[in-house]
Amino acid sequence: MAFLRDEPAAAEVEKLLVKAAEDKLKLLLCAVNWGEIYYSIARAEGLAVATQRVADLATLAIEIVPVGEDLRLVREAARLKAVKKMAYADCFAPALAKIRNAEVVTGDPEFKEVEGEVKICWLPR
Repeated sequence: MAFLRDEPAAAEVEKLLVKAAEDKLKLLLCAVNWGEIYYSIARAEGLAVATQRVADLATLAIEIVPVGEDLRLVREAARLKAVKKMAYADCFAPALAKIRNAEVVTGDPEFKEVEGEVKICWLPR
C-alpha cells in the first residue's frame, strides 16, 4: 500500500521491489492481502483505479500466494486471530511469513502483536 499510494515508506518498498526484480530477494503477498489492497483502493479512489493499480502490481516481482486447499495458511491466520489483537485479514501476512520462514515488511503498528512470532522489517511511517 505504501508503494501504491506513494506514502513515506514508498522508497524503501521500491528498493525491495528492485532487489526482487534482480532475483536477490523473493517477495510474497497472500491473496487475502491482495484483496485488501484492491478493496482499500476501490473504496478510496474507485474501482477503475483499483483495477489499474492491481494490474500494475501484477507486473512486479511479487508472488501472489493463494490460500490453498489444505487450509494450512487459513489455520495459522485463524490461530493468530484467536490469540492476538489483529484484524483477521492482517493475520494472513504473519501466517504466510511463519509458514514460508519469511519476514513481514510493514509500517502498521498492529503487527507489533506478532513481533515475537515472526521477523518484522519495519517501514518508516
